[in-house]
Amino acid sequence: MENIASPVSEVFINNDAIEWQPLSLTLVEYPKGDLFGKFLAFMSLAPFGIGAGFVTLILFRRDLHTIAFFFGTLVNELLNIILKHLICEARPLSRGHLYNEYGMPSSHAQFIWFFTIYVLYFFAIRLHHINNNSIISALWRIIIVGSCFIMALIVSFGRVYLHYHTTTQVVVGGFVGFIFATIWFTVVHRVLTPLFPQLVTLKLCEMLMIRDTTLIPNVLWFEYTTTRQEARARGRKMAALKPIQ
Repeated sequence: MENIASPVSEVFINNDAIEWQPLSLTLVEYPKGDLFGKFLAFMSLAPFGIGAGFVTLILFRRDLHTIAFFFGTLVNELLNIILKHLICEARPLSRGHLYNEYGMPSSHAQFIWFFTIYVLYFFAIRLHHINNNSIISALWRIIIVGSCFIMALIVSFGRVYLHYHTTTQVVVGGFVGFIFATIWFTVVHRVLTPLFPQLVTLKLCEMLMIRDTTLIPNVLWFEYTTTRQEARARGRKMAALKPIQ
């Protein structure tokens, strides 16, 4: 009787000749049993959390400045890829087939410092017109900006501690992120922001419900008061329509 191989067995046979490579996008190694290294490995995933936060904000807020900020992070990543392939400097520790890309400059350091410096400019320049008499408001600014700087320092240190980059690669990455954040914020603040009122009138922006909140001093307070007023108005309307028993 002729032996007919099943499709499943053929797959296993073919797999022996295939070189499998893991997607190293979120794969971070740390010394086994090193709790501090494990903490730094988790912190190195911060850029992915920030990226997810951007997508969430864009979907639910649909603000032009948030979109411009997010687009800047994408351009920053593209710049990092270009620099890596121009410099072609290897990482300090070879991890076999897990990481084939170059290490100069550090993409993590460039991303996290771009994000941190942009946030600093946003609070220091973009939101300077908000009433600073509130101690709580000033405290929140300090907490947010301070947390960003602490996170940037931890992520940068972690890339060296875990031997993914040399100190020079991290410093250069942070410096490039700092410079590009300065350039991008200037472009957004000086060039793009004056165009936002015209952009939101475009048919595509209206269809996607994209908005411009540049002229609103405190967006959170505005949305809170607007929502509360609308809820009260609807509550009074429903109470008026409710039949009297």
